[in-house]
Amino acid sequence: MSVTPHSTLDPGRLARQGFPEIIYCQGKTTEQIIDNLRALAAANGAAFGTRLHAEPAATVLAALPDATYDPLSRTISIGTMPATGSRTVAVVSAGTSDLPVAGEAAATLAFLGHSATRFNDIGVAGIHRLLSRIDEIRSAAVVIVVAGMEGALPSVVGGLVSTPVIAVPTSVGYGAAFQGLAALLGMLNTCASGLTVVNIDNGFGAAMAAHRILTTNPPN
Repeated sequence: MSVTPHSTLDPGRLARQGFPEIIYCQGKTTEQIIDNLRALAAANGAAFGTRLHAEPAATVLAALPDATYDPLSRTISIGTMPATGSRTVAVVSAGTSDLPVAGEAAATLAFLGHSATRFNDIGVAGIHRLLSRIDEIRSAAVVIVVAGMEGALPSVVGGLVSTPVIAVPTSVGYGAAFQGLAALLGMLNTCASGLTVVNIDNGFGAAMAAHRILTTNPPN
């Protein structure tokens, strides 16, 4: 264990589970974020944080000059983990408003050493956009599908590909979307067999599920 004045970190997670502890920055002070990222980078050679908003990010970056911050996905990284192989993950997003969550998934995958290919703004309102890219999507080892509103896109993709599909509902939508609850329920009730669903806006969780799939089932 690695103990800071406010946290008990888990640097052994990398050896135990094949991925390091990652910092959820929202709700933490800048000092806590800096301390934890610095300690994990020292222990593992790299560190990663999610849900870091732009205002505290400026202070964190001043203290950690080796860190890189992406304001769209609200992620921060110090280095990356070693590459895990040649297989790719397709990160498919329904609309431009879903890009922050899709970006969190892609940034997490990149930190973990995976190659991610982005397919942006190809939702079911113009399904020809999806169909024009479906052969590329089918070539991925895992597909992450991010959608708000009614959350229909993962079901469509799930019926067109043979690889694991991880669905991410987002809080995008008008009032009856209930901050992503409508999309979540639609995805949970999908008729596309074997679809995995993570929590609302949880691009990080989808990336971690993809990481487990890829590292538990290496190619022959």
